Amino acid sequence: MQQSDSPSFIPKKKKKSNTVTVTNEKTGEKITYYLDPRLKRNLDEKVIPSLKNKDKDCVLCFDGAEGSGKSTMALQVGRYVDHTLDLSRVVFDAESFRQAIFKAKKRQCVIFDEAFTGLSSRSSLSAMNRVLVSLMMQVRQKNLFIIFVLPTFFLLDKYVAIFRSRALIHVYESKGIRGYYKLYNKKVKKYLYLAGAKTYSYNHKNVWTRNKGRFYGTFALGGPEVEKKYRDIKIKALENTETNPMSSAQVKYRDQRNLSIYLLRKITGAPYEQLSNLLNDYDIDISGEQIRLICSKYGDKGTVSKLDQERFKEMLMDKRKIIQDASKTDENVVKQGPETK
Repeated sequence: MQQSDSPSFIPKKKKKSNTVTVTNEKTGEKITYYLDPRLKRNLDEKVIPSLKNKDKDCVLCFDGAEGSGKSTMALQVGRYVDHTLDLSRVVFDAESFRQAIFKAKKRQCVIFDEAFTGLSSRSSLSAMNRVLVSLMMQVRQKNLFIIFVLPTFFLLDKYVAIFRSRALIHVYESKGIRGYYKLYNKKVKKYLYLAGAKTYSYNHKNVWTRNKGRFYGTFALGGPEVEKKYRDIKIKALENTETNPMSSAQVKYRDQRNLSIYLLRKITGAPYEQLSNLLNDYDIDISGEQIRLICSKYGDKGTVSKLDQERFKEMLMDKRKIIQDASKTDENVVKQGPETK
């Protein structure tokens, strides 16, 4: 996220009708900023009514390169939909996100800013996705407006990316100028995810959108003091990523994982390396040596009968056939492409 006085965010002359003013109900402070007319119309006619009148939730994803301004735009959209949005519901880690979801009142906005940033391992990404998926039911019950701000949309779990999020807003620079975005609706977003998941590419001949616009660098949650506090919290949170000790919830999850791995080993009789390959197929990044150490704590001696090995190989072949069939189906869907306008 960039400083609000950055020259590359200074707008050209804007029509007054394209600005919105939000008021802090507690302090009376007013913030005025530009909101693209087409985006504003979508928020007014689709997002806000669905939250208030149709008893639904709404999940939006904002992504883009570091420094592109995606957090700036996410805060502006969040504050426009929910005038009560403040720093208490802008979070930077999974545990804070969980707490914010449970504390939020109906129809309020919660922003998970810089989700996945700093998570370098596949296991960390998988753990984060499990948290997001597990909280989606609570989000629906409370009709919350959730915004994920992340480096790239393709890091999200398929369930959240395709089925639970309503739209993707991809923020980018044009000729070195920040403040541009593309909006992919629910249908087009699905095809983009399937087409670009392997290469993390947004360029595909059958996937495109005409919904484009501009935004500018006004900080939407308050004045300079609030903005400074936000930046300090953000910097501290990013510095602490993957360096904090495990929470009690994480310890519980680790112990449950280890027991499940041991039981899988005991029931199938599979060698450690084959178990590692199987789990890696499901984005659980764990080596055969790690599995050996886990199982040894439960008394496993490392011996496997030939019959158990053959049985596990047959199970593995059946699983791979199912995955190949599913992959062919996804590829056919991508080749057809969406009907976009």
